[in-house]
Amino acid sequence: MTLKSLNPAVTKSWLIALAGLMWTGVGVMLCRLAYIWLAVISRAMAASLGLFGIGMAVAAYYLGFSKIARKNVKRLCLLTERTCVFAFQTWRGYLIIGFMISLGIILRTSAIPKQYLAVVYTTIGGAIFLSSFHYYGLLWKIVFQQNPHQNESRTS
Repeated sequence: MTLKSLNPAVTKSWLIALAGLMWTGVGVMLCRLAYIWLAVISRAMAASLGLFGIGMAVAAYYLGFSKIARKNVKRLCLLTERTCVFAFQTWRGYLIIGFMISLGIILRTSAIPKQYLAVVYTTIGGAIFLSSFHYYGLLWKIVFQQNPHQNESRTS
């Protein structure tokens, strides 16, 4: 048995779908935590903080997360048709994910009131969720239009 035979390779379509699903899942998870934290405070305060978080999520999406997702989509387009399943993220991306998980644990166990953390979680979770649609757009082009590079210059 060779090392190459242990490589869990998938097609590019599955890799892109996995990346989109991971981004969606993380975004939903973070927003769900924020919702749980906001559900135990007054409706007026929860609505104010929630709307602020949503506004910040849209801004974070446009100012950063969308660019990260587009860059990753372009990288995925350049991969061979069958690639290791873990290539949906770069090694640097995995390090950033580890840092973000650690930071999340530190924040959740800190003395910062959860309703204020909910704004941060809504911001990041919402931006990640919105960015996941870049992957689904590419997947749509590959699966249904059979042309992954069509209109790619317009999404840059």
